[in-house]
Amino acid sequence: MKEKQVSKIKTMSIYLMGISYIAVGITHFISTDFFLAIMPPYLPCHLELVYLSGFFEILLGGMLFFKRLRFYAGWGLIFLLIAVFPANIYLAFNEEPQKVLEASPFMVSWVRLPIQFVLIWIAYWHTK
Repeated sequence: MKEKQVSKIKTMSIYLMGISYIAVGITHFISTDFFLAIMPPYLPCHLELVYLSGFFEILLGGMLFFKRLRFYAGWGLIFLLIAVFPANIYLAFNEEPQKVLEASPFMVSWVRLPIQFVLIWIAYWHTK
């Protein structure tokens, strides 16, 4: 692919990811039940962690729009995606949250989990 094409794809990705993270972050505040349902029982302060992760999704998603902050946003998103991965694992391997969310094990195990790694790669791409 030519450098100009890659640059256009990266720019589109920055805006798409920024808007997506902000939207999902807002969802943490207006649809907390979804996120509370996937919180592993061993973690404390479920509601506070849902709000905290939502706050950081909004903050880091917004930071993607600013070239001078993009490096920090990318690394922050990598750490955030790693931090929330236990919730995705809990959802994938436990029937209780799957029933609450009406999610199929296939969907959460074989689609959602690998997407986390793609999102981490994209966040890393945006640090460059």
